Amino acid sequence: MPAHAFWLGTVGYLEAAALQHALVAQRIAGAIPDTFLFLEHPPVITLGRASHAENLRAPEAVLAERGVEVYETTRGGDVTYHGPGQLVGYGIVDLTQHGRDVALYLRRLEDALIALLAGYGLTGTRHPAYTGVWLGREKVCAMGVRVERWVTSHGFALNVGTDLSGFDLIVPCGIQGYGVTSLARATGRAIAVPDVIADTSTALAGTFGWRVETGDPAALARPAGVPERMLGGVRRVFPATGE
Repeated sequence: MPAHAFWLGTVGYLEAAALQHALVAQRIAGAIPDTFLFLEHPPVITLGRASHAENLRAPEAVLAERGVEVYETTRGGDVTYHGPGQLVGYGIVDLTQHGRDVALYLRRLEDALIALLAGYGLTGTRHPAYTGVWLGREKVCAMGVRVERWVTSHGFALNVGTDLSGFDLIVPCGIQGYGVTSLARATGRAIAVPDVIADTSTALAGTFGWRVETGDPAALARPAGVPERMLGGVRRVFPATGE
C-alpha cells in the first residue's frame, strides 16, 4: 500500500492546521494516499478537546517572555507543548483501510514509535492508562488525533532533542506524577530531528504495511492566511486574536 511522507522543517501551528485541513479533504475524496507530515513547530502549547484550564500553569507574562503561543485545537487529549527539537508527525490516514478502529490506529502508532526507540537501544513501553510512549515513568512521545469521515489528522510528538523546560509551563497531557524525557537525554548524545526522519518512516511503513515514498514539500499546496474560523475549532488563545 503506497503512502507519502513529507519533511517540512519548521512550520507555524496555524499553517500546519490549514495544511492538514486541506489534505484531509483530499484524502476523503481519494485524491491522495495516506500521508504523513513531519515537521517542527516554534514554541506552542496546544489544548486538546479534553483539556482543563488548570493544566496550563504559566501566566501570560511568562508565555510572552518565552515567545510561546497557545491554541485550542481539534485533536483528542489534554494539553501539550511543541517546540524546536521535537519531531511532530501528522498522519492523514484513511482508517477504512486500517480496521475502522481509532484505538487500533493509536496502538499501531505506539508500535511504530516503540520500534523506532528500539533502534536506539531504548525500551519504549505503553502505559495501561495513558496514550503515548514511555521510557520508564517519563513520556517521550505524546499522541492525539482527530477523525473526520474515518480520515485522521494530528498524530504524535516525539521529543528528540527538545528543551524539556517547555513542559514546565503545563501539566503534560494533564498527567500528574510523571515526567517527560527526550531521545537525546535517554541516549546521552545529541540527536537532531532530521536524523530520525528516515527511521521514523521505516518504522511506520513496517507497522502499517506501507511503501513510503518521500515527497517534495514543494508539491504541497501550503495554505497561507487561512482564518482560524475556517479550521473547525482551531483557535489562538494567546496572544489574543481578533479572528
